[in-house]
Amino acid sequence: MKNTILTLLLALLPLAAMSQNDKKIVYRFNIDEEIAPPATMRVEKALEEAHNTGADIIVVHINTFGGTLDDADKIRTSFLQSDIPVYAYIDNNAASAGALISIACDSIYMHSGSSIGAATVVDQMGEVQPDKYQSYMRSLMRTTAEARGRRPDIAQAMVDPDIYVAGISDSGKVLTFTTQEALKYGFCEAEVENVEQLLEHAGVKEYVIREQRYTFLDKLIGFLITPVVSGILIMLIIGGIYFELQQPGIGFPLILALSAAALYFAPLYLEGLASYWEIILFVIGIVLIILELFVFPGFGVSGVLGIICLVAGLVFSLVGNVGFDFSHIPGTLIANRLMIVLVAVAVSLPLSIWLGKKLFESTLFGGLALNTEESTDKGFTIAGQREQSLIGQSGTAATILRPAGKVTIDGRPYDAVALIGYIEQGQQVTVVDYINGSLVVKKV
Repeated sequence: MKNTILTLLLALLPLAAMSQNDKKIVYRFNIDEEIAPPATMRVEKALEEAHNTGADIIVVHINTFGGTLDDADKIRTSFLQSDIPVYAYIDNNAASAGALISIACDSIYMHSGSSIGAATVVDQMGEVQPDKYQSYMRSLMRTTAEARGRRPDIAQAMVDPDIYVAGISDSGKVLTFTTQEALKYGFCEAEVENVEQLLEHAGVKEYVIREQRYTFLDKLIGFLITPVVSGILIMLIIGGIYFELQQPGIGFPLILALSAAALYFAPLYLEGLASYWEIILFVIGIVLIILELFVFPGFGVSGVLGIICLVAGLVFSLVGNVGFDFSHIPGTLIANRLMIVLVAVAVSLPLSIWLGKKLFESTLFGGLALNTEESTDKGFTIAGQREQSLIGQSGTAATILRPAGKVTIDGRPYDAVALIGYIEQGQQVTVVDYINGSLVVKKV
């Protein structure tokens, strides 16, 4: 009897395994944020996980008002090239870049009351961009719709208000579909209330759903590579370098700059955006600028090359180039990343100069500006009577003071240190102190 039961159980095991293997693996993840580098990172990780888990279907839950065109194009291309069918489930909104991403999916399903469209390219202030951007978006919408067997004229009308589609869109209005309209004109397979209904309509009866695993580290990296955070880190890098060069040896500004650089490059390196040569290029830029400030007089080749290398390292680390091959990188992406870097630099330098002046003149931080008194009653006897008598007198900067250099007073040269910031050659100065064998001067 026992042998009979054991034989039956052994016979049923392959059937149970076969039943389990018959279930489709459905990989599900969300795009419920602005279309930006973190969203691109999420999609790339999702497609990789879906492939590694042997998924049969990918369901992407979409609810977004759009974002950057470059990141939308990356996600669109990933969906078009996916060897696993991608089903879009639009829950509420698929606007602008979200519409492009949805159209790139193999099938589109929409929740009741949802919408898709309004894909005109605008800037961060909501202003419509020039036609060259609209033309690029029209071509993306058109080719994507053609690739998925959807009407390209309708897709273009979601971008350009001047495109007239008889019976569907009036000239002068950007096209946006409701769920029922999208269903009527082939931009939606069915109206569903949840993913389970989506799979039922798609004919998937036996399945197991695998959700995207998004760790704390993934969230941290996603946060650090957002354009706003990247811009702030660049400001901290530039500001820290500026303060360190103003008063070498302070230490804290250098630590701040190095920490910001680590937070800037590390997540980009982990995500495959930044390569080692881009980091080296950034370091070379810093070295060249330091050489220009302290070794070579004036502002020449070293300084210009340093700025170019620094900016290039920051910009190229934000784009997904492979080595020195930029052929597959849209010019708009490079221009966008260059703008982020230049704006951050343009804001950080004036802010650092203003903040430095306030800090060095304040009572609390005045010690950072070389204004410590080394009086004779404390044992300091370096200053001669001639130098001591120069305090309060005026002269001219014989060289650039960065912060050290030479000044001329009554026709005689003296070693000097700028009290605050840099002093250009030929500028009028006033002696305020004499410390460690050098006059301490400030601009008149």
